[in-house]
Amino acid sequence: MRRWRRAYYDIFAPFYDGFIALHSGDKSDAARRFLAALVPVGRGGAVLDLCTGTGTLLSYLQEKVGEPGRVVGVDFSSGMLQKAREKTSARRNISVVEADVTQLPFDADSFDAVTCSHAFYELKGEIREKALGEIVRVLRPGGAFLMMEHETPVRLIPKLLFFVRLWLAGSGHAIAFLRLEEAQLAKFFVSVKRMSAPGGRSKVLVCRKKERDS
Repeated sequence: MRRWRRAYYDIFAPFYDGFIALHSGDKSDAARRFLAALVPVGRGGAVLDLCTGTGTLLSYLQEKVGEPGRVVGVDFSSGMLQKAREKTSARRNISVVEADVTQLPFDADSFDAVTCSHAFYELKGEIREKALGEIVRVLRPGGAFLMMEHETPVRLIPKLLFFVRLWLAGSGHAIAFLRLEEAQLAKFFVSVKRMSAPGGRSKVLVCRKKERDS
């Protein structure tokens, strides 16, 4: 099944950005800029972007952490990562890594923040739980996980596309998480804050890892 999904995203990569723009109604990328601005890191920070897809968020993150910083994008699709490399080839402190979100190839406490935009719903129950465990592991104490996802659309065509996406992800798992996402995230993080992105079609959940015990 995962092999089929990887092949699907490899094929879908050339069309992915257009699909997301239609689905979110955000051709100017205001929602991703908003997400990057929320990431609580300064110059020289380290940020990991999970399920990075074609890497649209990576450049915005790099602008925030600057040359001394480190931005890493992870995806399991080589087709998506090829698009990400094309977008970020001129940026020296951006790297992309082909890896599984349930087995991240990074040491514990490696990143100040982890982001994931318009992808987390597609992780099924057991995979999502393992991914959250990995996010907590690689985050530094007090670090933040920021998850941006679509609000359920109102217009017919975007709404149909939204539920097609959930169906491809395994609708029961995705819809169950959608209904209880804040409670599910609170199992892994000490605080979960929800806010709306510009345009009202996407939301961001900002989750904080526990500070190190003194």
